Amino acid sequence: MDIHKFLTPPAEMARRKGPHDRIVLSSRVRLARNIKDAAFPGWAKKPERVRVLDLILPAVQSLPDLKNSFAETMDRLSTLDKQILVERHLISREHAAKSAGSGLVLNQDESFCVMINEEDHLRMQSLRPGLQVRQAWVAINLIDSALERKLDYAFSPELGYLTACPTNLGTGIRVSAMLHLPGLVLAEQINPIIQSVNKLGLAVRGLFGEGTEALGNVFQVSNQMTLGESETAIVERLEKVLAQIIDHEENARGSLVEKKPKVVYNHIGRAYGILANAHSITSKEAMNLLSLMRLGVDLDLFPGTDRAIVDELFVLTQPAHLQKQHSEKLSAEERDLLRADMVRERLATVSRPVTNPPPGPTLDKP
Repeated sequence: MDIHKFLTPPAEMARRKGPHDRIVLSSRVRLARNIKDAAFPGWAKKPERVRVLDLILPAVQSLPDLKNSFAETMDRLSTLDKQILVERHLISREHAAKSAGSGLVLNQDESFCVMINEEDHLRMQSLRPGLQVRQAWVAINLIDSALERKLDYAFSPELGYLTACPTNLGTGIRVSAMLHLPGLVLAEQINPIIQSVNKLGLAVRGLFGEGTEALGNVFQVSNQMTLGESETAIVERLEKVLAQIIDHEENARGSLVEKKPKVVYNHIGRAYGILANAHSITSKEAMNLLSLMRLGVDLDLFPGTDRAIVDELFVLTQPAHLQKQHSEKLSAEERDLLRADMVRERLATVSRPVTNPPPGPTLDKP
């Protein structure tokens, strides 16, 4: 099956709604599991990885929630296909580097994705739009329980689920949310927030996880340790922290508009001016400027403009998605030119921001 005939079109992706989705782009719960008496993928030779893949793949595909899913081995996906999956946050950059002996299963609405033989034999994840970490946990827990009846997991009564990385030992759970925080960045409050979150035992990473920068003012917040704490406790703790970050972001936006409106209008006006008129733009610059325009939409500076236009461009301007629209291989310079052309065309119907927006709600509602 062609992965591109299966994936949700970016325009449809951009219209997915969820609680607090002005700030929380998505919620994810991932579980790490391994097969008893089988070497971890990083230590296993190819025949062993293939054996484990052949064991896991049919078991995953037999689950009702993954009926009619897309399933493929990583060696049969092109480099471009893998990068598109990374840009959509469906697989990790590490899994994109895998080939024979690794695989992928993705359900139809992209709410469940299973990576086979990434760092662990199984990395299964539940994805939801907006702030829905609890719902994501409930969903993935049901899948995990069903799969555990089919597969013999590596488990220790003292340590819990055994994993390749010690930080995943125990519950094997990683709960995270992608947050759009331009208000805190503009107000220069983001670093104290990150430091406070780190002190609570949570990690704050960039757009594509560990070791990446926060392009487009998008930050990923997740738990760090999984041992000695129940899954429910981890989910509840992250929910509380996310609620506090949402409040801080809303307060930062409100304070900026009230006390420094010209600063806000300047940033958003410049972002719109460049996006609507540039003839060459890198993916990094596009992401950062689209972030400011998204803030402008949320602050009603673009009356009548649907946020989905900006969210779709967040996806389409990324390198692999842009390359996919063109049959010939593009250089970085050619992508920059075509990216600017596409953005100008998409924003042609969007009027310049108004500096006196009509009265309306400025606080996020669930």
